[in-house]
Amino acid sequence: MKKHFILIPLLFITILVNAQVEKSSKLYKTIKEKDSLLFNIGFNNCDIIQFKELVSDNFEFYHDQAGITKSKAEFIQSIENGLCKLDYKPKRLIDEKSLDIFPLNNNGVLYGAIQTGTHSFYAIEKNKEEYLTSVAKYTHLWILENGNWKLSKGLSYNHKDVDKPIDSKLLFSDKEETERWLKQKNIPALGIGYIEGGKVKQVSVFGELEKGINAPNNTIWNVASLTKPITALVALKLIDSGKLSLDEALYKYYIDSDIINDPRAKKLTARIILSHQTGFSNWRGNNENGKLSFDFEPGTKYQYSGEGFEYLRKVLENKFNKSIQQLADELIFKPLKMFNTNFVWKEQYESRFAKWHTEKGGELYPILKNNTANGADDLLTTIEDYTTFVNYLVDGAGLSKNLFKEIVSEQVRINDFKHFGLGWWIDENINSNKDFAMVHGGDDIGVHTIAFIIPKAKQGLIIFTNSDNGTGAFQEVLLKYLGENGQGIMEVEMKR
Repeated sequence: MKKHFILIPLLFITILVNAQVEKSSKLYKTIKEKDSLLFNIGFNNCDIIQFKELVSDNFEFYHDQAGITKSKAEFIQSIENGLCKLDYKPKRLIDEKSLDIFPLNNNGVLYGAIQTGTHSFYAIEKNKEEYLTSVAKYTHLWILENGNWKLSKGLSYNHKDVDKPIDSKLLFSDKEETERWLKQKNIPALGIGYIEGGKVKQVSVFGELEKGINAPNNTIWNVASLTKPITALVALKLIDSGKLSLDEALYKYYIDSDIINDPRAKKLTARIILSHQTGFSNWRGNNENGKLSFDFEPGTKYQYSGEGFEYLRKVLENKFNKSIQQLADELIFKPLKMFNTNFVWKEQYESRFAKWHTEKGGELYPILKNNTANGADDLLTTIEDYTTFVNYLVDGAGLSKNLFKEIVSEQVRINDFKHFGLGWWIDENINSNKDFAMVHGGDDIGVHTIAFIIPKAKQGLIIFTNSDNGTGAFQEVLLKYLGENGQGIMEVEMKR
């Protein structure tokens, strides 16, 4: 008969054994039965009697994560004080295809058997379906003691944890469940603001600012290009009050030195800037010479441009002799009590800032601490403040009906499914009623944010994340809160 050498490393013993027995053999069936009594009845039902009867007084157990159990008494105690007091019912199943039994003989007399295989562990919670928690390999040494089979040694190793399925009913309401979901997505922190029927229904923050530091409700987020809707509303407020015109030439208030001799500079208006028709690239640094220039005639087509909104900021600051922060404070932040929103960094933000994470999760980008404002990027705010701002827009933002209509009207066509208004993309025909959604996102290194407004339904949704992986959260949040409208928005966005 062919011999095999099996090494059990943690026991430091080498045993000479016969080849594994056939699955139809008496020994195979006997060991399988003993295993069933010990685990299907004992382990799965916390039956201490089965452990006491089937475990040897010389028992030792080696676990690659829980360590060494050196006696039967210690093992029984760990079962009674641990397994039997869990808030869920554990369940262990063997993979029968992996089950092998090897007889142990001494001069032709059977004295024991080695059982090897793979087993899986499940959790059964009250009124819920069971779920897989881990898979591992095992080796059991069974010894005949006075004619009775006893488990003498046990090893459980190569554990591979399996994430518990997310309970979708608890997602984004239950902190623990949502943060497990975030870990699966490799997204450190998530902020959600939800508006329904023109009222704020939820403002929540989940996760961590960085590893080991919980994100508080007043977490400060860099929201990247979600700065632009703020700058846009500042301009629109000034236009609505008659202090600025939507279509007047802006060169008389400010002109960038890079384009001072270009006649196209005189064609720039607030409408052209707010609808991204300036002809500027996104940032002048993207140009070969690093200077601001026109790629096409202003007002002739769409091209997203942060430079355009920076240009507008400088126009407003020069015309009104106030910083964009002062203008926003007067027109938006103070009236709405948005006391945690700023265009520049404040030292008190350090302890509650959502750090920027790479796609690898634990790695951080350096914090950008701007001491000068940018009209297009890097606004610092909380999810509560920005939700208040979006709800203000849901309610019309105190603007005249005609001007608000301009915000959502087609200023420039983007594709067959969407256009750009003033400061917002407009996703068309998002449901069977042919409603539309206002959409704006913010994307920088370690930052992905987005906001949605459905004016007819008076709905709003804001999502903040602090990771390169942040967009991985958008779809599930969108569908959870906006349902059919969210599905319609997704379909429009996928067609761009």
